[in-house]
Amino acid sequence: MDFTNLKNFIDTLPAYGIPSSDVIVYHDHKELWRHSVGEPLRGDELYYMYSCTKVVSCIAALQLFEQGKFLMKDPISNYLPEFDELYVKKGSFSVACETPITFRHLFTMTAGLNYDLTAAPLREVVERTDGRAPTRELIAALARVPLDFEPGTQFQYSLCHDVLACLVEVISGMKFGEYCKKYIFEPCGMADSTFIATDAVRARMAPQYRYNDARKKALRVELVNPYVPGTEYESGGAGLISSVNDFIKFTDALACGGVSYLGNRIISENTLRMMRTNCITDEMKVAYHKKWPVLDGFGYGFGVRCEPDLSYGIMASPAEFGWHGAAGSFMIIDPSTHTSLFYAQHMLNNKERYVHPRIRHTFYSGF
Repeated sequence: MDFTNLKNFIDTLPAYGIPSSDVIVYHDHKELWRHSVGEPLRGDELYYMYSCTKVVSCIAALQLFEQGKFLMKDPISNYLPEFDELYVKKGSFSVACETPITFRHLFTMTAGLNYDLTAAPLREVVERTDGRAPTRELIAALARVPLDFEPGTQFQYSLCHDVLACLVEVISGMKFGEYCKKYIFEPCGMADSTFIATDAVRARMAPQYRYNDARKKALRVELVNPYVPGTEYESGGAGLISSVNDFIKFTDALACGGVSYLGNRIISENTLRMMRTNCITDEMKVAYHKKWPVLDGFGYGFGVRCEPDLSYGIMASPAEFGWHGAAGSFMIIDPSTHTSLFYAQHMLNNKERYVHPRIRHTFYSGF
């Protein structure tokens, strides 16, 4: 494999306004290539993974699916009874919801939820618990927020995978972070990954920036994750903190059929095949591609982009899948070649429409 084009592209990113970038490629459990640019990096910095967390959460829930703990068509109210009586918005009113939210709705972002963490029932939990907002309590409050549409009728990016994390807690009887540590992080040799931002964790974090369009430069911002409303809230949608060294071990395991470099199986090949199968209709893809024009030509599976249509001018493997995060992190998982890539930056307003497709195209040009 030749990574000249990828290196040359990554080298242009500081001039494009991105303070630092770190990219790594694994093949068959071994580091194949790594390159960083911009502000000097030690290489072991921690980053907010933001929505890259979602892939971890989906794998955690799919592990329980493999054990027969639930079926995709099961109502989540079987485990979270507060979701038994839901309401859905109808104009300026709310009416009783006719369709129960199922596990499949959560995996595929079709549950009718939204991403409003300022909704009154959620704020009340944060205030009542003095800013702790335990996961189970916040998700219970979410059930009191009217849905935006009947489950299964539309695609909308939302707190679906946060609810999945809560379900993992309830079904397993473990805190979500503890479950991930025991069944994903430790089997993959991921010593840096956590959902709790302790002082020691913060001391290792890369500076966080936000690109200011008016000033055309990245400005340093506070090390705060706006998608984590409480100190005890373990967000399955955006709460993971990890390093490049750690997260590539997770993507490598998925690229190698669900087996980590330590020889531990975290998920089956059949489950991964299901995960990377498109699950949304052509009508739903309109909203999906409106949200992410950069994913035009891709389908959406269980928490991942998938099934690239190469006729759209996408340079990729038909088996490639993955996701991305709000600060610009990005993964490519290719089970057909046992190869994976993880790219990290720590800049909100992240320029993903420019950066991510070019990473993919320059990466695959070397095959």
